[in-house]
Amino acid sequence: MEIKVGVQHVGRELTLETNETADDLEKRFAQALASDAVLTLTDENGRKVMLPAAKVAYIDLGQEHARRVGFGAV
Repeated sequence: MEIKVGVQHVGRELTLETNETADDLEKRFAQALASDAVLTLTDENGRKVMLPAAKVAYIDLGQEHARRVGFGAV
């Protein structure tokens, strides 16, 4: 699933591809925001991105199952 994260006072958004579900990400973000903690996101390749939850402007959760493109989609 593709995640786009907007950070306050930053002109560009972060984009990650992850194997986590939207529900899990939503719960983790809510917990991090409630406790003023750091939100750690891990992409498909194991790269970690750590963000202070209070500085996150928005999180855009994409589709969990992206459409297939090409001859395999038929």
